Amino acid sequence: MERAANTKPVLTRVFQVLIAVFYPIVLLVLSIRLVTSSVFLWIEYHRPGFPADSFGFSTDDRLTYGSYTIDYLLNFASPRYLGDLVNNIGTPLFLSREVGHMADVKTVIVMAFLVGLTLAIIMVIAMVYLARRSSGGIRGALFAGSIATLVLILALGVFAATGWDRFFTDFHKIFFANGTWTFYTDDTLIRLFPSQFWLDSGIFIGAFVLVVSSLTLAFTWPAKSRRHAVSASPRAGRRAA
Repeated sequence: MERAANTKPVLTRVFQVLIAVFYPIVLLVLSIRLVTSSVFLWIEYHRPGFPADSFGFSTDDRLTYGSYTIDYLLNFASPRYLGDLVNNIGTPLFLSREVGHMADVKTVIVMAFLVGLTLAIIMVIAMVYLARRSSGGIRGALFAGSIATLVLILALGVFAATGWDRFFTDFHKIFFANGTWTFYTDDTLIRLFPSQFWLDSGIFIGAFVLVVSSLTLAFTWPAKSRRHAVSASPRAGRRAA
């Protein structure tokens, strides 16, 4: 009888597992959303050491055209949103293959954000359930999720640090068809988003996920005093009775 009383309901365990599994995904999607913003773009273009455009774009040009590109990823516009843009002499800003690639990127980004939002909603539902049914259930789930996140981000970080070009190439091969994501150095996409931009983005994403998951781990660490408090709580006593 005591063993049965201490056994957690199946739904409680399921929700804990879901939170732990979904946590790294939601955190990663959140970090990508922060990078996909005009604020991050402004910081990048104005930070010391960011490479200037050797073909003539000023910082203001980059910020203007780059913001259009970011906006396209987040709005409901068709590829014409980018295809109809022209520079100061009336020439189309993006070539058709650049517009095609950005349409592919938009599909991937939208799917990632929808998945992240869906998983976040499920996590909230799971947390509400655990808050009512399982003392310490949320803490335990987030603790496991933060460990999984740290393992994942450290593994990806080592892979990226030991060969950024290969990491960047392999990432694109997963989501895009060969030949659709390589461009010349004088193409607008490369001028707006040089390799340094993507390196900085990767560093930011890794650092953000690392810091947030580390804080989560610290705040959910199962300290001895906390375990005693849970076991002595009225709810715990009722379950054991």
